[in-house]
Amino acid sequence: MALQERKQTEKIIETLLMFCAGITIFTTIGIIAILTYNSVLFFTNKEINVGITDFLFGTKWAPTISREFGILPLLSGTLLTTAIAMIVALPVGLTIAIYLSQYAKTNTQKIFKPMLEMLAAVPTVVYGFFALTVVTPFIRTSIFAAGIALFVLTFLLNNFSFYIKKKYQEKYD
Repeated sequence: MALQERKQTEKIIETLLMFCAGITIFTTIGIIAILTYNSVLFFTNKEINVGITDFLFGTKWAPTISREFGILPLLSGTLLTTAIAMIVALPVGLTIAIYLSQYAKTNTQKIFKPMLEMLAAVPTVVYGFFALTVVTPFIRTSIFAAGIALFVLTFLLNNFSFYIKKKYQEKYD
């Protein structure tokens, strides 16, 4: 009797999970369809008159003033922000990860490891908002670089310290 109940429960859970997976797939298809539809409307609008090449290779983004929709300034700003974040986060993250995994005492690891795991669980949108509202008044060159650097830093610290410790633990065992 218990085996049959368990199989029935597993079948219900499997059906529920398949339903959730289907919702996810249909939501993604819906998002793609809406974005495609609106993109086609944008590029075929005679009032705006923006070609795909003007959009992709235009060097000015001024949609409200002069109706120019060049995306290159936005792309270059994104790449610059990412580069700044990587330049900051990689060396600092690797150094701290090596320290935590190899040199820090067990008590220090017990304090900082859960803190880093909690920071790694924070969504990137929160870091971006933090960077926009708190850090940006101090650093005017890039809005989201500090938020991205903080996200990358916590990600690196959380993952690298685990892998470094695991690698060297195998060596010592």
